[in-house]
Amino acid sequence: MLSAFGVGGPSVDTVLDSSIARAGEVLKGQVRIQGGSNEAVIDQVVLSLVTRVEVEHGGDESRGTGEFFRLVVQRDVRVPANERLDIPFQLALPWETPVTAVGEVALPGMVVGVRTELVIKGAPDKGDLDPVMVRPLPSQDAVLEAFGELGATFRSADVEMGRIVAVPQELGFYQEIEFFPPSQFAGRLNQVELTFVTNPDELWVVLEADKRGGLLRPGGDTFGRFRMTHEEAEQADWTGIIGGWLTDAAGRAPRGNPAFGGGHHGHHGRRGPGMGAVVGGAAAGLVGGMIIGDMMDGELFDGGDDMGGGEE
Repeated sequence: MLSAFGVGGPSVDTVLDSSIARAGEVLKGQVRIQGGSNEAVIDQVVLSLVTRVEVEHGGDESRGTGEFFRLVVQRDVRVPANERLDIPFQLALPWETPVTAVGEVALPGMVVGVRTELVIKGAPDKGDLDPVMVRPLPSQDAVLEAFGELGATFRSADVEMGRIVAVPQELGFYQEIEFFPPSQFAGRLNQVELTFVTNPDELWVVLEADKRGGLLRPGGDTFGRFRMTHEEAEQADWTGIIGGWLTDAAGRAPRGNPAFGGGHHGHHGRRGPGMGAVVGGAAAGLVGGMIIGDMMDGELFDGGDDMGGGEE
């Protein structure tokens, strides 16, 4: 009778060899299942990648949990009573996995975790959850360094449901990293938003500048897109590229910049500011000056919707 109510059943603990990785890398570890008072047969041992996401429903914004990758590690697992069973696994991080840390500093509001589920008699039991620190790729680091060199300061970061026009996006969300613009653009630009979209070969950098309006000048957003291989992006003069684009964006009407492949960002989803202002350094300065204000807790991963990109 107690087993029918889940008492005395197996418990699970997932152990990662390392909780620090970059997009495209492989997480390795073991799912450790401790047998309960009775022998049990587990239909599936499932690992999934989840993140916190901003969702818009009819103009209302809410925060939920999105599962963006799912892997069945093993099926039909027999766990003897009171014995431990270790199942090794390898889990590749999708190339569009959000960045959650720069250096040793976690980005406030950004979380990615590995969730473990045991499916017994068709009923999933969401058990262990392990946070993963996702650092930028070297090509992404080069772009972030440029923001620091230009004097931009980090404001906030979040993940939003939706897609970007004319960018080969695999997952159903995108990450936005928001900056206060460099001081020379004060009074002309409110904020600058940066989005990375990556695949094994290329890096797409999508920029959005919120232009401040005035009595004799219009406000609005200006957009730009840049596409390079990872090798090209690591060597590119991003300080000059982004600085020139910001100068152009501050002085022009709110529209795309054809010279830089600009066009409408094309978000299908939430718009507006991120998860609150956090004053600190940008890029290189992120590590030294950030004020940490919003860390991960268990409630962030309750519920949520599947955002695609998973496989078995």
